Amino acid sequence: MEIRTLTRAEEEVMRILWQLKKAFVKDILAEMPEPKPAYNTVSTIIRILEKKEVVGYTAFGKTHEYFPLISEEEYKRHEMKQLMVNYFDNSLPNLVSFFVKDNDLKSKDLDEIMKLINDHKNN
Repeated sequence: MEIRTLTRAEEEVMRILWQLKKAFVKDILAEMPEPKPAYNTVSTIIRILEKKEVVGYTAFGKTHEYFPLISEEEYKRHEMKQLMVNYFDNSLPNLVSFFVKDNDLKSKDLDEIMKLINDHKNN
């Protein structure tokens, strides 16, 4: 299954679903910050997420309990790949170089990154 990029509103609903594991629309709405969108808005977003095949449901009569079909980790991986392809010529060194040069990394941050790299190399 190919994962498609989600809109900001779709991502917000997915973050809540990842946190709750399964939920009815009213449960998702309860977790949203103020000003809360209309119930129908959340319901529409959920139906779009179903069409994108990232959300499934269990029917209880006329109501549906929704659950994620992809993990948050899978989605993050997809988005990072898209970022790499779209902005960094699919090059990890280009991505890292951007963050090192343009984001005023502190020495502590660089030490942590180097530790991660070294730990990965030694495994």
